[in-house]
Parts: sequence; structure tokens; C-alpha cells
Amino acid sequence: MSTPERVPYAAQRKQAIITELRATGRIDAADIAAQLGVTQETVRKDLIGLEQQGLLRRVHGGAVPVEQLSFEPAVSTRTYYSEEKTRIARAALAHLPTRGSVLIDAGSTNARLAELFPADRELTVYTNTLSIALTLATRARLTVITLGGRVRPLTLAGVDDWAARALSEINVDVAFLGTNAISVERGLTTPDPAEAAIKRLMLASARRRILLADHSKVGAVSLCKHGELSDIDLLITDTGLSAADLKTLQATGLEVEQT
Repeated sequence: MSTPERVPYAAQRKQAIITELRATGRIDAADIAAQLGVTQETVRKDLIGLEQQGLLRRVHGGAVPVEQLSFEPAVSTRTYYSEEKTRIARAALAHLPTRGSVLIDAGSTNARLAELFPADRELTVYTNTLSIALTLATRARLTVITLGGRVRPLTLAGVDDWAARALSEINVDVAFLGTNAISVERGLTTPDPAEAAIKRLMLASARRRILLADHSKVGAVSLCKHGELSDIDLLITDTGLSAADLKTLQATGLEVEQT
């Protein structure tokens, strides 16, 4: 008769969780429970303990790393919450004007919006992001305008004086904006000061301002503040946002659309 495999001790489970988190950038509680041969409740308790130690941050269904306030992964590596970002981008399409002008900020969710952008309407689209401009340039009826400026390798976003000057001279109907973190106490924040300055100017250049952000951004704080929640007309996020976080955001007067 074979001996049943021993369930790992708490310290072993936690080490396995941290190892997986460092390797993949996120933890799915159900998957790790199956891998370790324990219940999801056991994993939940392990995640709570690790969060209390400051080693990770729990989100709906699992956990993500606790990053330094100035840490910023390249946009091309931001593959987590891919399905949620696609749903958010699809929902954003309903807020496109039939004519006029839009502004699209840098970020992985906004890049997804560009990929889904319709080709059946004549719009002027401004963006500070080279990859987004190249994606949109395939739509013959769009007029695509880049803002210029120094290109940041991590996000491919244009920043500094040239981009700032362009933003000071335009007024768009709708801006689709991005952020790294959303906090009721600290507002909208991002790791890079130059990019924060451009995001701040984007808020001032648009008649309607729509923030596209998955639920993992809510409750987080990064290095540089670029806006208040009151600067945003609508937040489009996913259904992973907890009921408590939704209530807290709505209490500020922010309109939230979940998809």
C-alpha cells in the first residue's frame, strides 16, 4: 500500500506561494491550492499571513506582489488580468463619440482599446504612445496625431516639454486615461514624475475624462500623484472589484462602471 503524500507545512506552503508569485507575477488561490493539495481556505489564511508580513497584496481570487512605489513594469510585460482588460476596453468603446476627437493615454488597457478601435468613423485621435499610434494608423478613416516628446522605454509614452506643449494647445471630446494606482486618500498615482506631469495635463485637455483600470489598481498607491478622483468623470473597471471598494469609490461621487 502506498503512503499518502504529506501535506506541506505552513512555512513550506508560504515559500511555495512566494516562489510562484515571483515567477508569474500573480497567485490564483484555486490553482495554488490544487498544486499544494490543500483547501482554498488554507491558502486564503496563508495569503492573509503573507499580506500582514508585507510580502504580497491580496486581490479577488488570489494575490499580486507588493511593489515599491517607484517600481514600474514595462507595458509589454503587463499580461496579468488580460481578460479583464479586454472587457474594460470593449466597454470603453460605447463611450466613443461618433465624430470629433479623443485622446488615448499610455497603458496596457488603453493599448487593448486601440486594438479594438472601430474603423467605421471619422475621428481625430491624439496619443502620446508610439505603439498605440501605430495600431490606430491602420484605420484609414482616423486621423492619428502623436504628441511628441521624449519616449520612455518602459511605456513607449512621450513625455516632457514637447508633449506638454501639444497638450496645452488641444481640447478633445473624450480622454481615455490610465493610472498605476487608485486611492481614495491619495488619488491617482504613477511611478514616474515625467509621466505624471503629462497625465495631469491630459485631465485638463478633455471635456470628458474616462479612466480605464482593472480592480487590482484600487487601493494601491504609487510614487507620483497626477490627479484626484474628482478629476475623473467615469471609471470603467472589472467585476473583480470588491463590494467594499466599490462602495468606497462611489461615496466620493465617482461614477463606476463594472464589466
